[in-house]
Amino acid sequence: MTSAASALRSAESPSWLKAYRELSRTHGFEPMRVEGRLPEELNGTLVRVGPVAFGVGGQRYGHLFDGDGGVLAVRFAGGQAQGAARAIDTPSIRAERDAGQVLYSNYGTRAPSLWRRLFGGVKNAANTSPLVWNGRLFALVESTLPTELSLEDLSTLGETDLGGVVGPTFSAHPHAVVSRRASYNFGLRYGRVTQLDLYELPDAGRVRRLGSVPLPGPTLVHDFIATDHHLVFFVSPVRLNLFRVLLGQGSVSDNLEWRPKLGTEVLVVPIDAPAQVARFPAEPFHTWHFGNAFEDGRRLQVDYVRYPDFGTNQWLAELPHGWTRTDAQGRLHRATLDVQAGWLLSEQVSDRSCEFPSATPLRAGARHRYTYAAAHSGPDTWRGPHDVLVKVDMETGAETVVTLGAGHHPSEPSFVPRAGGSSEDDGWLLVQTYDATSDQTYVAVLDAKAPEAGAVGRAWLDHAFPFTFHGTWVKAR
Repeated sequence: MTSAASALRSAESPSWLKAYRELSRTHGFEPMRVEGRLPEELNGTLVRVGPVAFGVGGQRYGHLFDGDGGVLAVRFAGGQAQGAARAIDTPSIRAERDAGQVLYSNYGTRAPSLWRRLFGGVKNAANTSPLVWNGRLFALVESTLPTELSLEDLSTLGETDLGGVVGPTFSAHPHAVVSRRASYNFGLRYGRVTQLDLYELPDAGRVRRLGSVPLPGPTLVHDFIATDHHLVFFVSPVRLNLFRVLLGQGSVSDNLEWRPKLGTEVLVVPIDAPAQVARFPAEPFHTWHFGNAFEDGRRLQVDYVRYPDFGTNQWLAELPHGWTRTDAQGRLHRATLDVQAGWLLSEQVSDRSCEFPSATPLRAGARHRYTYAAAHSGPDTWRGPHDVLVKVDMETGAETVVTLGAGHHPSEPSFVPRAGGSSEDDGWLLVQTYDATSDQTYVAVLDAKAPEAGAVGRAWLDHAFPFTFHGTWVKAR
């Protein structure tokens, strides 16, 4: 553990820190205690993926992004719920557990020897996001291949390159486009020239490689967004000193340098002609996550959480150790892109610190009105995990803030449309929440039309499940 991490731990530990300990119990689907009323028509499974172990052999991993992955699933049917919690068992996770020590390089953790850094490969922590595609479930992490899981019991089936099409990496942030009946994703490939490999995953059919786009040096691209006809990337001025990483002079995270003079490069890739990529510069900023995007005449509208610099990377590294020394600075923005003229104009929509923006999946890649996110209630909570939810009207800027309870910390909200719904926000928000007062995790169900009314129902595990990053909804077959 670094001296900085030791200093953070030596301070008074916040109650939410217990959510950053190893998953205490793994199990298959079993009945959950229901508080309030779960909607009878809610029929399907919420699947969430995140880190559930934060070290091995007494060594703490160097960053939140390094934790060994786990999956939480909650099945809803007939007003009842069943929950399952599993650790994900990739070959590299298993090898480290068997050896009782770190063996592989990861985002914030370095391999123990030069040989292992050069030839040992990259760890597959499978800890970031679930993907359900063509009836199959995958756990994704941006540094390597997808890991397939069983939709029936969440057991690990193995790593896959999807028929030899994807790799060596496959991002943890695929995005659907409803009008195209497909999802899109990318992989970041380092080499003499760093490349973005682009993929299409049809709702029915095989994955196909669209092509590759060169990048301006070894960098970090965490997420992107898609519209009816374009894939949009914001390549921030973060550059990786790969030589220092190979020499063991710090981890990947340690050697990501913020170079604001380079500015952020905007890439707009036509889906049907990916070789005709448009590139233009913008002021320096960083983004981890996008919400949605759509086409507005010849311009594109992009919703995303914007940071003034890369300081949030340190915030994420410190969070599993307790109160951070840095503040979360992400703000919800809408950017207007004029691709022909080559400019980006970004407008802050909310002054609230937030992350994990999302919209109804029925409007993926199309014009939408509402964005939902996990957020902080105020500046006094910026140095800890999110403690409220927010619904933002992107047309008027009006915010609806939801507090689920004192000491309750929500994760990313997942929108589930109501069958036959008459409006964009006619549906349910499902939110994995950690209750620090009882040291238990539950999934809250809120009416997306009026989330300020609070949860209509809560489905409780009898234990805590660590904070997850992302989730998806799987309709009942």
